[in-house]
Amino acid sequence: MVSYEFFAACPKGLESLLLEELTGLGASPVRETVAGVYFTGGLELGYRACLWSRLANKILLPLANFDLQDAEDLYEGVSAIAWHEHLSPSSSFVVDFVGTNAAVRNSQFGALKTKDAIVDVIRNATGERPSVARDNPDLRINVRLSRGKAAVSLDLSGDSLHRRGYRQKQGAAPLKENLAAALLLRADWPAIAARGGALLDPMCGSGTLLVEAAMMAADIAPGLLRARFGFERWLQHRNDVWLTIREEAIERKRAGLARTLPEIRGYDADIHVIRSAEANVLAAKLDHWVRLSRKELKDFTLPTHKQLEAGLVITNPPYGERLGDADALRYLYAYLGDRMRSAFPGWSLAVFTGNPDLCHEMKLKAHKKYKFFNGKLPSELLLFDIREQQAQPERKPDAPIELRPVVLSAGAEMFANRLKKNQKQLAKWIKRENIHCYRLYDADMPEYAVAVDVYEGYAHVQEYQPPAKVDETAARRRMEEVRDALPGVLGISQDHISYKTRRRTAGKQQYEKQQVRAVHPLVPVREGQVRLLVDLWQYLDAGLFLDHRPLRLRIANESRGKRFLNLFCYTATASVHAAVGGARFTHSVDMSRTYLDWARKNFAENGLGEQQNRLEQADCLQWLATAKGEYDIIMLDPPSFSNSKRMEGVLDIQRDQVQLIDDAMRLLAPKGVLYFSNNLRSFTLAPEIETRYRVEDITRETLDPDFSRNSKIHHCWSIRHS
Repeated sequence: MVSYEFFAACPKGLESLLLEELTGLGASPVRETVAGVYFTGGLELGYRACLWSRLANKILLPLANFDLQDAEDLYEGVSAIAWHEHLSPSSSFVVDFVGTNAAVRNSQFGALKTKDAIVDVIRNATGERPSVARDNPDLRINVRLSRGKAAVSLDLSGDSLHRRGYRQKQGAAPLKENLAAALLLRADWPAIAARGGALLDPMCGSGTLLVEAAMMAADIAPGLLRARFGFERWLQHRNDVWLTIREEAIERKRAGLARTLPEIRGYDADIHVIRSAEANVLAAKLDHWVRLSRKELKDFTLPTHKQLEAGLVITNPPYGERLGDADALRYLYAYLGDRMRSAFPGWSLAVFTGNPDLCHEMKLKAHKKYKFFNGKLPSELLLFDIREQQAQPERKPDAPIELRPVVLSAGAEMFANRLKKNQKQLAKWIKRENIHCYRLYDADMPEYAVAVDVYEGYAHVQEYQPPAKVDETAARRRMEEVRDALPGVLGISQDHISYKTRRRTAGKQQYEKQQVRAVHPLVPVREGQVRLLVDLWQYLDAGLFLDHRPLRLRIANESRGKRFLNLFCYTATASVHAAVGGARFTHSVDMSRTYLDWARKNFAENGLGEQQNRLEQADCLQWLATAKGEYDIIMLDPPSFSNSKRMEGVLDIQRDQVQLIDDAMRLLAPKGVLYFSNNLRSFTLAPEIETRYRVEDITRETLDPDFSRNSKIHHCWSIRHS
């Protein structure tokens, strides 16, 4: 039997895996090099490598290797090959030329010179010349120029072997098929599948990992779906050998699919991506074995239709290079870590990312890390064994520390007593309703004109700007008394209490930072079924208007299957409630990029992506004037005053309410509801609104006990079509 030396080309990082694969196919000897493996065997082995290699890009058959100092060296070296033994005059070919040097300054020149030599050899031998075809040539010639040497090979593969033939559609950042196979091999999927373990991908994209995993589990040759290989029109092709190898692969596939395969499931938040994955799975003829459904990360849990053996969760989440925002993705990775600990004990986790630092947010310790290239981007595969992880409780704010006793002045004692009285009054409600963030005090005593909000082990204190007639020295003394009293009453250390002075702001001032901390300022807190991020330090408002808690919870209860629009959305907390409550989709509009970035983090904190939760930066007044669409629930909570080009530069809610509500109602579904709210104390609803629509004042229903002392903090109506 004639023995050949082949070269299997692969992406960098896959060489050692490819060497193991070729050895398993019967290659010997084998030699690893950069981006490929040399191996030796008969022609049958070359065919088998083309059909069965899950990792190679190309299987090349070297024909010549020579020094190349000038262009004539290239022509003469190629001319020394007996091309008429490989290619008939009636055939077509193309030259793939890679590399340059001083003599060959560009690959096009190198390919042209190679083509000329091949044509001349065949014409001299037969009197006829073959043609060049860029598309679907009969034979591909591969020339690689490196360090002054040219290597000329026949490309037995034809098109790159990573193109299996099943990819009909793809997402925004797809994995190449051979890279996906390498990730599965490094994650030990063949062994997990052999013992019946399942495979789940919570962010499956176009489904490449799922299809490759199913082909491995069912013993399906990755090349079976390809239309043709490069060797099939080679003059020395042995079709009898090839047909035997292919029939053997078909029989192995039949036997593999007859077995009970492990559960393989993929999920993604984007229904369009799921449709692409379904098309690819169908093209791979694996639709009976690979299950797909649209699901947010928040809903990722063990399937309940049957008892599953502990298996592998493998995923390629967004990492901020081409998809998503890396800052917001910190919270998405943290959510994935929490979900794995709570729902998948005993499982293995494999995360492939171009930003390994994001994996620190999962609070899991990787037991192995492998470096790869995703295209040209350096990336890592991190492997975690959830069985070995220390069970971690849900992330919570730091516990209170032991406080140093402080002797309070008479004024501070009086303030402390009022706080304690309020605590006692609210205690039963807080426990009954499972409240975690609430207003404890709101200028109950005129001398102490502050608002005190409690956020799960933190406090946010806002001093109302005193009138000019108030003595500044007295005002400062009272604030010191507030500072002295708060830690002891709340059981919170002073460095967990934020102090600000509330002044009326306009324009960009409301977005400007108040103070900056060295550590990341966002604190996760709970409200109903969601977690929201508050910033107690940098901005005047914390990112969560506590007085709207009842309205947010109402929206959460009403949102299942509904289309939700949030205008002047701020940090989109109501949209997060709607999404977690089962909204079909949410659409949040605000003119501040700062707040929309914050909103993006709020969604990620709850395992939600932007595929079904759209965030749009726009002036709401201008947006409403031209917007199209239909929504079942709309929340309209504009500021009292705001700069706007549309309303002569200023939004005045008392003046502009009719136009604003009319524009919003134009987008409301016939049986929908608009929740209109504002915090202008002197506001009155225009009579024409009550004439045109069914209006109900629900202000009382949207104020919880912690705001009963200040019933004018906001006005709220439900508005429906007549």
